[in-house]
Amino acid sequence: MSTNKKKQTGAASKRAQPRRAGSLVLSPSERMILDIVRRHSTIARAAIAAETDLAQQSVHRLVEQLIERGLLRAGATVRNGRGQPSPRIELVREAAYTAGISINTDSITLCLADLGCHILEEVHIRTPPTHRKASLTAISDALERILTRNGVRRERLIGVGVAIAGFFVAGRSQVNASEPLQDWSLIDLVPILEEAFHLPVWLENNATTAAIGESLLGAGLWAQNFAYLAFNYGFGAGIVLGGKPLFGTHGNAGELTLFTSEEAAHRPTLRSLMDELRMHGVMVDSVEDLRQRFDATWPGVEMWIQRSLPSLNRTINALAGLFDPQAIVFGGQLPLPLGRMLMDRVRFLDIHRYGMGPDRPKLVLAETNGDASAIGAALVPLKERLFE
Repeated sequence: MSTNKKKQTGAASKRAQPRRAGSLVLSPSERMILDIVRRHSTIARAAIAAETDLAQQSVHRLVEQLIERGLLRAGATVRNGRGQPSPRIELVREAAYTAGISINTDSITLCLADLGCHILEEVHIRTPPTHRKASLTAISDALERILTRNGVRRERLIGVGVAIAGFFVAGRSQVNASEPLQDWSLIDLVPILEEAFHLPVWLENNATTAAIGESLLGAGLWAQNFAYLAFNYGFGAGIVLGGKPLFGTHGNAGELTLFTSEEAAHRPTLRSLMDELRMHGVMVDSVEDLRQRFDATWPGVEMWIQRSLPSLNRTINALAGLFDPQAIVFGGQLPLPLGRMLMDRVRFLDIHRYGMGPDRPKLVLAETNGDASAIGAALVPLKERLFE
């Protein structure tokens, strides 16, 4: 966690004290300025205007307002051509924080992020979240411990992003979650979560939040358009277009309803892989256990790959044709060696007029260091409240 520069004057230090995070309400122009600074980490004030359609004078005023509100600060000055030296502007990372929670079928991941989208800490709760009330108590307790360890006052939290496996129903107010998460399904979750955490809550599908995390900290650093395949207990996708996540009208963009009931049994889900391994005498306790102990030589792995390839091939060809992304990211809780095996085996359709096909997206493993779903969930409140 960054701290204020010691060379600030007394007046500047007093001015840079951030207000209560929950009271922050920004104009679209202020959010645009904050987002530009976030993308650059640090940028000369004179260079900000070049990335907007605003006059230099307006940018100067907006930057001063954001410094006054404790969200930006001015550092060392740099000379820009023949004009006056311009101070470098950076985010006050300790001005606001968010928490991200990923509710998986057999575990919960919780992380804390600052205003600069830096992940300060990530913890895992290994107890399966089959009982909602007990899980919410465990999450609340873990959050308080994380805040204490990182010296973050609770009033600096602007909200909580929550990711869960499943699709939205009932006008986006409820989730039809995976079977082990039945206690979280088909109820209005957001009011329950907000009462438990005493904070605003943003609820999203875990594949979408994983794509958000990847867009800011992984493949999104070089690919503006990509599809993120989330191999978890189930199988879903998140879509990023022009650097922004695609949520869809009902929050279900990336829900891979490409298969008949018979075909759905052969999707590349980690649940079906665990079933296959157990049939061959390999006992795995959970998806997380599978991820950590995976061995490519286990009996049943090859059979599962062969059975899953037709649906995986259909998926990557559908995504390539519908969205024409730069990349398709293999992520979720997928063991890295298994991800490499799948990428080596999948095939794009190669029957085209004149023997010439279109350019295809690059297949890559997820690059986010940590639980991309939880990280992306933590960044959703920042994006919704403070950035573009």
